[in-house]
Amino acid sequence: MQDDLSRRSFMKRTTSLALASAPAVLPVLGANDVLNVGFIGAGGRGYYLMERLYQGSKDLARITAVCDTYTGNLERGKQRVQTMGGNTPKTYEDHHDLLADPNVDVVFIATPEHLHYPMFIDAIRAGKNIYSEKPLAHTIEQGEEMVREAEASGKVVQIGTQNRSNSLYIRAKEMVAEGMIGDIHYVRAYWYRNSLDDDPAWRYAIPPDASLANTDWKKFLGPAPWRPFDKQRYYQWRLYWDYSGGISTDLLVHQTDITNFVCDQVVPASCVASGGIYRWTHDDREVPDCFSAIYEYPRQFHINYSSYFGNVHYGYGENFMGNEGTIEVLNRSELHFYPEVFRRGGKDATPAKIAARKEVHMSLPGNDNRAVEAHIRNLFESIHGKAKIVAPPRVGQQAAISGHLATLSFRNNKKTYWNDEQRMYSFG
Repeated sequence: MQDDLSRRSFMKRTTSLALASAPAVLPVLGANDVLNVGFIGAGGRGYYLMERLYQGSKDLARITAVCDTYTGNLERGKQRVQTMGGNTPKTYEDHHDLLADPNVDVVFIATPEHLHYPMFIDAIRAGKNIYSEKPLAHTIEQGEEMVREAEASGKVVQIGTQNRSNSLYIRAKEMVAEGMIGDIHYVRAYWYRNSLDDDPAWRYAIPPDASLANTDWKKFLGPAPWRPFDKQRYYQWRLYWDYSGGISTDLLVHQTDITNFVCDQVVPASCVASGGIYRWTHDDREVPDCFSAIYEYPRQFHINYSSYFGNVHYGYGENFMGNEGTIEVLNRSELHFYPEVFRRGGKDATPAKIAARKEVHMSLPGNDNRAVEAHIRNLFESIHGKAKIVAPPRVGQQAAISGHLATLSFRNNKKTYWNDEQRMYSFG
């Protein structure tokens, strides 16, 4: 049956839960100040985040600076600000120059994974509040340092695991806490994609004018090993280990993170991963297009994760499988609850308290866009002391650890273990 919650009461309840579950922060600006925002990275994700900022927080912030190492992205980002914000931002090719602007209150870091660490550290040391895309860092060790510096700085930082601001996942967390699916020890998470033979997954379009003359290759490489200019590596960086952890840090971290959130978990104790390049075998990609990971957590909890870029039939989702029922969240826009059915001798033997529960089916098309808007607005309101941050760096690191353990397991062909007290991983 259809859930009988109205949208208004539903959003009120989920917002209250999000505030209650996050750590406190202190106001750092005047309660009514409009925040000046600088964007480091105006490519696909940065361009999208600009739109979501304007859709959800135009009253709280204005974009005054844009930085990118490809002049095409820089111009495109500038035009988006002019069109949606009504002002002309300053433009920079070097993020250090943007960070030196004392009028910038907040920076958004939407760059390749391997650049998160140096840009994040530079931004913290420049006294900026931050919205940084996931994963927190390219390695566990980098993430540990980022957490320490962010927490010592007193600045407000949001990591882009926006599922924590998605009203359906917040409702799923409530339902688990209410006991609707009983004890929960097992979650199945998956993210499947496909594309045509002439359009390989993660081979995003390379601008026709892209060249060494209009692309700062040295700044893109940053801490990565030196290589000659390569358009594919610059525009399709997710496919190469120097700049990406592949499926595990680009996709999986969203789903282990939201499982932690919904099921009140923190970090796994171990991971074993496998997979390979099975679908797109005729290009130079290094990261798998087929990937599975098994996680064991303390307190008898298990995640079974899978991803494949050759079939989209089952899409994207998580199945939270309790002893008394199942909650599915699919494609970030649907929630379904099914009470468990028990039989004995071929007859229904479902306990009365479980049989009395009604199915729930909710559909909120476009809910991921609203989640990103809420995630961004939560950052701005937290800076003003009116909210509590939803995904601080420590939570971002917890999500990243799961991804890194999977990458380490796959690349070393060994089971990985995490010691949370010692903050160290090892191989079995």
